[in-house]
Amino acid sequence: MRILIAPDKFKGALNAREVSENIAKGLHEALPEAKIDIAPMADGGEGTAEAISDALGGSWLKCKAHDPLGRTIEARYAWIEKRRLAVMEMSEAAGMRRISEDERDPLRANTFGVGEMMLDAARRGADEIIIGLGGSATNDGGFGMARALGFQFHYEQEHEHEHEQVRVTDLLELKGVEKPKDLELPKIVAAVDVRNPLLGKNGATRVFGPQKGANKDQIDVLERALTKLADVIAKEFGIDYRDKLGAGAAGGLGFGLMSFCGAKIRPGFDLVAEAVKLESKIKDADLVITGEGSLDQQTLEGKTPAGTARLARKLGKKVFAIVGRTDGNRQVHQLFDQVCELAQSRMSKEEQMKRAAELLREKARKLAKNL
Repeated sequence: MRILIAPDKFKGALNAREVSENIAKGLHEALPEAKIDIAPMADGGEGTAEAISDALGGSWLKCKAHDPLGRTIEARYAWIEKRRLAVMEMSEAAGMRRISEDERDPLRANTFGVGEMMLDAARRGADEIIIGLGGSATNDGGFGMARALGFQFHYEQEHEHEHEQVRVTDLLELKGVEKPKDLELPKIVAAVDVRNPLLGKNGATRVFGPQKGANKDQIDVLERALTKLADVIAKEFGIDYRDKLGAGAAGGLGFGLMSFCGAKIRPGFDLVAEAVKLESKIKDADLVITGEGSLDQQTLEGKTPAGTARLARKLGKKVFAIVGRTDGNRQVHQLFDQVCELAQSRMSKEEQMKRAAELLREKARKLAKNL
């Protein structure tokens, strides 16, 4: 029996490779004769650069950048020399993981550091940049990134800011944007794991703003700020991507990358699947095991387990999911032959995360007995 293990990370507990290896250990204990292949996956969120780099034989580069609140940091991104390809994650500079819970401030947090990473890759001669758009702490529509790239923003009352002093509320007074004359960027692909537009009830601010620390009043302000940004860009550049699927990813950075950099939006799962040759690996397997930390309605919007399951189904393979927890969504569960959940009523979420590796091995052993 040939088994392919292709999960995403269990956020806050294990990365995709660790998840894969622990499932493989559990299976091997119960099925010592089975041939097991692993393909750690991602879908545009954190872990995307690592998955693509591992698959394509990349190395890691470091550069100076600024975090969401303007503090100097050292950021890293993957480099695939044979393709002159840079693979980065916006969360490396502007992610939630860069700030503490009590520092969350979407009126102030910005994507300036993402622009700095892009410039570093361009200066190194990149022919293409892939940017994963998951895990953001920002809601600035790519405003900060554009400033780092040299775009000039003009306001009703002119004021000059250092990047760490910029606030998203400045956009409420925006009257014009000027492109830098000497900016040369390579092809840019934005890898997304959500399909939200920039604005409205399903947009960046209303859906994701609260988890970044925005209260009701701030959500209204942020929505108006991003509306003004979209209006001014439409007037100045003659383009309008506010309703494009994925424009709302990473607090509107999807919109900013399309508007300021001519980026193409692609499902992150597809990009990673191509890099790891997932379809070919599924063809060679008898069955597939995938998973992630939480299986729910959002899984259907381009997350790794759904993408892997659909590919497996297309190729006539059985597919199983081992997950941290599930909300029991019927539409999601129908994608799989079986869903195995680590969560146990007698165990707290914190303890479950701490013991994730052990629980994965245990669950894999149990699943193996039914294969």
